[in-house]
Amino acid sequence: MKIETKLPRVGTTIFTVMSQLAASHKAVNLGQGFPDFDGPQALRDALTEAMNSGKNQYAPSTGWPALCEQIALKCEILYGCHVNAGAEVTVTSGATEALFAAIAAIVRRDDEVIVLDPCYDCYEPAIDLNGGHTIHVGLDPTDFSVDWNRVKDAITARTRAIIVNTPHNPSGAVFSAADLDALAAITRDTNILVISDEVYEHIVFDGDEHQSVLRNAELAARSFVISSFGKTYHCTGWKVGYCVAPAALSVEFRKVHQYLTFCTFTPAQVALAEVLGKQPEHYLQLPAFYQARREFFRELLAPTRFRLLPVAGAYFQLVDYSEISDKDDFSFCEWLVAQAGVAAIPISAFYESPPADMRLVRFCFAKSDEVLRTAAQRLSSL
Repeated sequence: MKIETKLPRVGTTIFTVMSQLAASHKAVNLGQGFPDFDGPQALRDALTEAMNSGKNQYAPSTGWPALCEQIALKCEILYGCHVNAGAEVTVTSGATEALFAAIAAIVRRDDEVIVLDPCYDCYEPAIDLNGGHTIHVGLDPTDFSVDWNRVKDAITARTRAIIVNTPHNPSGAVFSAADLDALAAITRDTNILVISDEVYEHIVFDGDEHQSVLRNAELAARSFVISSFGKTYHCTGWKVGYCVAPAALSVEFRKVHQYLTFCTFTPAQVALAEVLGKQPEHYLQLPAFYQARREFFRELLAPTRFRLLPVAGAYFQLVDYSEISDKDDFSFCEWLVAQAGVAAIPISAFYESPPADMRLVRFCFAKSDEVLRTAAQRLSSL
């Protein structure tokens, strides 16, 4: 049988490739972005209780009502945005599903969607599958800030949406209030929608506040805002995320969602509703928790020949390896696994056309002290 692929440029993701290499070399895997520690005991106990008390059948497609209420309350407390839990919150099977559903809901054939490179690798395939065209606008290669004039210049009559991501994967850069104002200005008086990937919303460092688009009423009125309980509660394998969007956008979003997964794992939704309401200190203390991880890992890497880039949010450390090798980043990551027994992610995987002289790789520091020490010892030998 001859199959004509709908995604001719897509193969196995770089995260799977590097994790498989790590396993084959028995390497420390600092590539794929997941914690190697469990979420709160109270959350795991609540999951067990939910299953044992019979919460094992379909949840409402839009989400367990108590969880939707807690999400709406959190948005109001943190971002000052009033959200209607019934009409504007949808619980999804991970943020990746939410991103796909948002794109599928609004992108028509030959529509253009602007993304900011480097960007997460699931955006463009979803755009392609829905007949759209991805327009890549590069971030500043020195600090990964947005040149909003370049974004404005990329807008055409076909522009349907702009996808933004803060805190940013892979760089850890974060938006300022001025970034929100600039995004609002270039979309004002247009039909352009915003898809805001905010899965690391609770991991922002040095006393800064997360600048959700929900803080800006003008943007909130035209945006899908997507987040992840997996990132917030160290349970990425549960695959529970959510989307907050105005009622009219949520209607279209839910049309797609109901045929992707219909609903998300019920006991996890019940458990998250319980803990989100009763223990907000978990997400409120998350910045300090991961900032300690960041400082610990940076101190361990200080004696190495890597140059450490600033990290303002998320749980990734970019390093420049120019003093170690002149290989391209993918070849360097292959060499690093074999030579040092440490897996990283090449930054070129996040670009359509990476800068020719860029020598950057990404390490994940959402790992135990022992794992980070072992990795640093191996990297120090280079």
